[in-house]
Amino acid sequence: MPNIRSAKKRVKVIATKTAANKARKSNLKTMIKKADAACAANAADKEAAVRLAIKRVDQACAKGLMHKNAAARKKSQLAKKLNAAG
Repeated sequence: MPNIRSAKKRVKVIATKTAANKARKSNLKTMIKKADAACAANAADKEAAVRLAIKRVDQACAKGLMHKNAAARKKSQLAKKLNAAG
């Protein structure tokens, strides 16, 4: 545990940011899984699910949770699955 006041504050701030990042990343993974499942099942709302997943990928990239090339790759994979589904 740090002794310096500013270091103590950094520990608190980092804990808060870690929790927020964890929640965002978990939500991102959930949306991607839902989009994949909708495409695999050829669901009626597959386009909306993929669009929402792509939006979450863009938001994660903007927040620094994901590298821009990884985000582009993920979006490409989602679009490819959507096109293959119909």
